[in-house]
Amino acid sequence: MSKRNSQSAKSAARERLRQERERQAKRDKVKRQVIVAASIVGVLAIAGGISYAVVQGNKPSGWEKAAEAKVVAPANTSGKDGTTVVMGESKSDHVIHLYEDPRCPGCAAMEQSIGETVNKGMEDGDYKLAFTVGTFLDGNLGGEGSKNALSALGAALNVSPEAFVDYKTALYSTEYHPEESTDEFAKDDYLIKVANTVDALKNNKKFQNAVEKGTYDAWAMRMSKSFDQADGVESTPTIKINDKVIETPSTADAWNKALKDAGVTK
Repeated sequence: MSKRNSQSAKSAARERLRQERERQAKRDKVKRQVIVAASIVGVLAIAGGISYAVVQGNKPSGWEKAAEAKVVAPANTSGKDGTTVVMGESKSDHVIHLYEDPRCPGCAAMEQSIGETVNKGMEDGDYKLAFTVGTFLDGNLGGEGSKNALSALGAALNVSPEAFVDYKTALYSTEYHPEESTDEFAKDDYLIKVANTVDALKNNKKFQNAVEKGTYDAWAMRMSKSFDQADGVESTPTIKINDKVIETPSTADAWNKALKDAGVTK
């Protein structure tokens, strides 16, 4: 009796053990399937993330889009895409052409030393004053301050030629012109802050909206392209008197001498 009961108990125990092994095997299978599925999802997510990053990286930047966009040319411009900017009421054929980059420290130094004298000659009718502005320093240094400042200059030019000249003077001033390595001009609020020192632009909502919306971004890119294609311009600042490049004067006296040497004044 005891022997038969013992055998039956052993058989029952073996059956329970077999069933438990089957259940464990099923659990292990499900676990493996979950791990495999999660791994596949992870790989797909990584691949998707990489693909998204690649697509995003290959998308054109705002400035690249602007280079292909339709141009809204500021008032007081002429020529294709409004890239010709000439000021002054001189009855002579003399033209002083300035080639500058907003971030250029040499341009700032020139503006601070002879800018007022150059502008006065235009106002007095000795010559017309032409401007071509480039943005190559963004490429050399990284950033977008030159492009953004040029677009803002377009917004100022749309207000008036005087606003353009005064704003350019303010941007190049010792107080507001940043170090070449920084990119303060990339900030719209900084450009508006400087503009608020110019009477014609102070709290000028139309001007501010144009800066913030990038109304003249496409124009700035065309102007920059015009700068890149200019003959004889290898650096900034460059000054041409009647299409001839001169050595950049560092004083008002040197500027007046350059004008006399070129036959602009007596």
